[in-house]
Amino acid sequence: MTPDAPDLQVPGEPGRVARVAVLCMHTSPLHQPGSGDGGGLNVYVRELTAALAHLGVDCDIYTRRTDPSQPDHIEVESGLSVTHVDAGAPSLDKDDLLAVVAAFADRVGEHLARRPVDAIHAHYWLSGLAGHELKHRLDVPLAVTFHTLGRVKASTGEAEPRHRGEAEQRVIDCADAVFTSGDAEAGQLRSLYDVPPERVHVLTPGVDRAMFAPGQRHAARAAIGLPPGPVLLFVGRLQPLKGAELAIETLAATRAGGPAGANAQLVIVGGPSGPQGHATLARLASMADDLAVSDCVQFVDPLPHHLLSTYYRAADVCLVPSRSESFGLVALEAAACGTPVVASDVGGLRDNVVEGRTGYLIAGRSGEAYARRVTDILTDPLLALRLGDAGSRRAERYSWRASAAAALDVLDAAGRRELVACL
Repeated sequence: MTPDAPDLQVPGEPGRVARVAVLCMHTSPLHQPGSGDGGGLNVYVRELTAALAHLGVDCDIYTRRTDPSQPDHIEVESGLSVTHVDAGAPSLDKDDLLAVVAAFADRVGEHLARRPVDAIHAHYWLSGLAGHELKHRLDVPLAVTFHTLGRVKASTGEAEPRHRGEAEQRVIDCADAVFTSGDAEAGQLRSLYDVPPERVHVLTPGVDRAMFAPGQRHAARAAIGLPPGPVLLFVGRLQPLKGAELAIETLAATRAGGPAGANAQLVIVGGPSGPQGHATLARLASMADDLAVSDCVQFVDPLPHHLLSTYYRAADVCLVPSRSESFGLVALEAAACGTPVVASDVGGLRDNVVEGRTGYLIAGRSGEAYARRVTDILTDPLLALRLGDAGSRRAERYSWRASAAAALDVLDAAGRRELVACL
């Protein structure tokens, strides 16, 4: 079906970005984070584009239709819209989307012929490929945020096809700006991809302090009906990359490690994701049984983003045991709520968690190592208070408005330069 398109409009003055096409092919920013392919990327796109809209930049988000009932066009708020375009069968799996990138680019191109833009911002490698096509058709700058990198995931043992890394390299070779979430991801780009340093820009995610802020732990626990005892929290999609199995191992080791953790419980907020999602959920339940902690593990279905703050406030410790992370938005949100974080010593979590000040970073995949730090926090209330307070104060430096302003500066500068030509 053909969406109703607005009348022909012209973009802003030369050198000043007034309208951006935001490509988010494989998942809509309106989808529920924590389930399917919805995660931190969805939150990032939604919050960044909303902040850009508040700065006066029109953001037109284009995503692939995944349900025939989805409307063609949604006005989210003034200056921010989501358009669903047809590219392949709605039921296509994420692993099959490469075959319909060209169709997606064609459909988006039809819209942009009627509603021109000053720049394109593509999210994830599939959108990057579509953005690459559209850049050459429209002669506008292309910015790309990968969120995860194929070669980084492959280096951790994740099954990533070689063609993904090659496709990412092609996009990088032609992108006018590559946004990263922090210095760690920028370093990974430099070491694993041939990217000119002047085109790499750190664009740190933000946190909504009106939503994610400290509160009363006992009130938060009462609100969600948690029983007495220390609470460990895991928030994320249930897929091997996110490491929920390590959270369960940490719970078992914490309970066995002494009286402070003897009554500890684990709350896992998130749903199955990817082709291994349901198998991961079954494996987690089986692991909890094998470790004799099934009565102490609570699985909670994915929640609307604003409801997560209650869970963060209810927890004594937030576990982020991912195998890789470009940033780790969960760690930032938990810290903003005053909850200490124990996380993997990988990727963007190294930028996000300050060792010994806002939480702890753990090298390797040992539940016992995580449990030792969790126990340190549970047995020392002053330490827990210090970590939580420092994390909350540090989170104040991260705002979506500042991120949007930085992105706009980069896009404006790209629009004034000669566009990068493909190698």
